[in-house]
Amino acid sequence: MTGTPQDALARIPGWENADCDELESGLTNRCWLVSIGNRKAVLKVDAAPRGAPFNGRLFEQDIQSRAAKAGLASRVLFADETSYLTEYIEGNVWTAADLKKEENLIALALVLRRLHALPLSGRRFDIVGAAHRYRDSIDSGKSAVALDYVDVIEKYHAPPVLCCCHNDLVAANIIVTPDLRLLDWEYACDNDPLFDLATVVAHHDLSASLATCLLDAYFEGDGERWREKFEQQVILYGALHWLWSASGASATSGFEAREV
Repeated sequence: MTGTPQDALARIPGWENADCDELESGLTNRCWLVSIGNRKAVLKVDAAPRGAPFNGRLFEQDIQSRAAKAGLASRVLFADETSYLTEYIEGNVWTAADLKKEENLIALALVLRRLHALPLSGRRFDIVGAAHRYRDSIDSGKSAVALDYVDVIEKYHAPPVLCCCHNDLVAANIIVTPDLRLLDWEYACDNDPLFDLATVVAHHDLSASLATCLLDAYFEGDGERWREKFEQQVILYGALHWLWSASGASATSGFEAREV
């Protein structure tokens, strides 16, 4: 099975003769804007079926479809092991600057509360497995630091609460349509809900006051009670992100999940 958009579209009823324009893609995807008549969609094509650390495309379809029914994501129009077609939605994709505004953090907190209320996916975020995978591919000059970060992750990894999480909440995965929706569900699975909040804060280097704003909005004014657990998740995210970057995984992969 080849990984061209034309081969993928030939397997999708009603889209066989659609026009394709390649989009600027992330590190692990090739994407096309496809259109036929007045219909538009986004197509992702894989050269081979996806395995760890990614969700398989059919698992991704299931979790994104649940999110779409809750108004949190675009609809999945078609999925098989190597093709993924979702509705194209007009909107403004956020940048890091958008996360420096309190009103945006409050809106995002409300979206995360709805996401975390979805049913469990049955697949658990495996941060320890990811840490060991990345450590094993880091060159010897960084091995001592890598071991320190792995120790940190092993110390703090066990989440007391599991819920459906996005696990990749960078600004580029948030869009205003005008409703706030989330993009790219490739790593979504069950995790500590505070990991999603920690990703927003740690990845974008938000100030302490903005972190407090996000926590208070998410916990309806009671954010301080969760501060210690939140800061542990910030430490976890920072350690895993360092390992991910040092291993060179940013060119080929992301964070991991495992079946439970």
